[in-house]
Amino acid sequence: MKNLEQNLNTFTAETVETSYLEADGIRFAYRTFGKPSDVPLVFCQRFRGTIDDWDPALINALARERTIILFDNAGIGLSSGETPESFFGTAKYVYTFIRALGLKQVDLLGFSMGGYIAQIVALEHPDLVRRLILAGTGGGTGEGTEAGKPEVFQVAFKPVNDAEDFLYLFFEQSETSKAAGLAYLERLARRKESRAPLVKPESVQAQIKGAGAWRTISTFDRLGEIKQPVLVANGNRDIMIPTVNSYIISQRIPNAQLIIYPDSGHGFLFQYPEMFAEHVNIFLNKNLK
Repeated sequence: MKNLEQNLNTFTAETVETSYLEADGIRFAYRTFGKPSDVPLVFCQRFRGTIDDWDPALINALARERTIILFDNAGIGLSSGETPESFFGTAKYVYTFIRALGLKQVDLLGFSMGGYIAQIVALEHPDLVRRLILAGTGGGTGEGTEAGKPEVFQVAFKPVNDAEDFLYLFFEQSETSKAAGLAYLERLARRKESRAPLVKPESVQAQIKGAGAWRTISTFDRLGEIKQPVLVANGNRDIMIPTVNSYIISQRIPNAQLIIYPDSGHGFLFQYPEMFAEHVNIFLNKNLK
C-alpha cells in the first residue's frame, strides 16, 4: 500500500491524514503512521467509539516503536456501510479490511467490545494474528464471570453521552482518576481535521444487539484455542466489563499475561497512556515462545 511505504514517522495521531479503501462493498476510513515495522499494530475500537476516540498520547507513544493502523469499521464514523448485529459479523469486516491492505500478519489491540472482536479474528484467522492485546475486555459469559450493573448500562446506552457520563463509565471516582479523564478528553480535541462523526443511532443499536447475543454465543469456551501470546490489561475497578473478567480470560488463554493498573477503571489505558504503551511495546518486542 502506498501509505504504508511513505515516511510514516512524519505524522502524529493529531496530524495524520485519513485514507480510504474499498473492500467488500465498504469504504473503510483509516489512518496509518509510526516507525515502519514488519508487523503493524491494528486497533479494534470499543462500543460507540470511532477512529477519533483513541488517545493521541497512547497512540503516539506506540507509534515511536511500530507502524500503527487505526480504522472505522463498517457503519462507524467515517466508514460507509451498515454495522452488523453480531460481533462475529464485525470481525469478518476486520479481516476484510486487513487483507485489503495487503497485510499477511498483524498484531491486534482490542479495547472493550473491540477485545471481543479481536479474539474472534485471532481464533478464526490464527495465521493472520501474531500477538494479541486485550484491554478492558472479557470473553463472554461463563463460570466466574460478572456483568456490569444495570445502572451502568443505563448511562452507556443514553442517546448522547456527555463528559460527566464518560468520567463515570471510564474512570474511577477519585480526584486523580477524574483529572486524568478530563486530560484525556482535552487531548481528543487537539485533532482539528477530518474528524469522525458520532456513531449513528442505527449502528449503536446494532452494537447493543451484538452485546446481547454475546451473552449466549461468545468465545468463552474457545479461549483455550488462542495460541498466540496475549497481553491482558485492565483497571482495578472496571464497572463496564468488571475486572474479574480480565483475570478469567488470562487464566483460560494458555499463553497470556495480566496487568492490572491502580486507581483506574475501564479507561485505564487513557489514564496511563505512556505506561500502557511501554508495557505493550515490551510485550510486542519480547521474544516469546
